[in-house]
Amino acid sequence: MLRVPMNNTSLISVVDDDESVRESLESLLKSVGFTVRAFAGAEEFLDSGASDETGCLILDVRLGGMSGQELQRKLISRPPPVPIVFITAHGDEAVRARVMADGAIDCLFKPFSEEALLSAVNTALSLDDRAREPRLRT
Repeated sequence: MLRVPMNNTSLISVVDDDESVRESLESLLKSVGFTVRAFAGAEEFLDSGASDETGCLILDVRLGGMSGQELQRKLISRPPPVPIVFITAHGDEAVRARVMADGAIDCLFKPFSEEALLSAVNTALSLDDRAREPRLRT
């Protein structure tokens, strides 16, 4: 059973170079009410300007061109932070430890359950809400 998202008004951006993964994640997230934009690569995401609107970024570790970890480092250097949920088909605990140490919300190994993904997205959105709240009051 899918859990209803806490905050489904935020944009969820998906960056994965595997078209079938992108489409299935986009479909799942839209089915529970999120607004979703999907991108085939990190450069496409950055060029779109979507990082300013994104409440949660679902990001593949390994991408053609700029890697997910490289994108994470770029986003860390530009406030406000974008909460990131990494996904990977390569169950590498060392990579998981690195991305988590750099501030990722979670790193899910494929195949992961819909529940695990939605839980991580909800966590990211709750953190994003708290990060944006002070700016809304000023």
